[in-house]
Amino acid sequence: MEETNQIETRRTVLFRGQSLTLLGNELKTEEKAPNFRVLDNEMMPMKFRRTYSGKTAVILSLPSLDTSVCDIETRRFNREAEKMGPNVEILAVSMDLPFAQKRWCGAANIQRVKTYSDHLKADFGKSYGVLVKELRLLARAVFIIDKSGTVKYVQLVPEITDEPDYESALGALKQMVK
Repeated sequence: MEETNQIETRRTVLFRGQSLTLLGNELKTEEKAPNFRVLDNEMMPMKFRRTYSGKTAVILSLPSLDTSVCDIETRRFNREAEKMGPNVEILAVSMDLPFAQKRWCGAANIQRVKTYSDHLKADFGKSYGVLVKELRLLARAVFIIDKSGTVKYVQLVPEITDEPDYESALGALKQMVK
């Protein structure tokens, strides 16, 4: 009988240079986008497939809207959304509580990005492989899901405190919505 050695790969990101563990499976392009359940700003549940089926969705995975990098990133995607037209939905998912997200969006005048909270069960974080074990926050990432529900773009930012590569993500999105 042959023994097989399975080596589990530890997926990590950095936070100020310190290595942290990611929980959940790594999401790859051309896979079916996992469904997930989060809370909207009114504390109501939102199921991704039910709400965004048939639409192109950009999902921003953020540690917290109350940090400077998340603030900059969300504002940037809010501005860019205006150029993408009504068939592109941009979601920002974080562990922030729904009422904190609502307050932040009002103060920042965010109109096009919809914020969702994963604080209750970390369903998004686990499903998309971006839940940081040591902090119970989400790693910084950008996912683009096409109208058929297929993952077309994945960018996991190696250092959580860095901004994503906007040009790469927006370039991929523009190619999809031509």
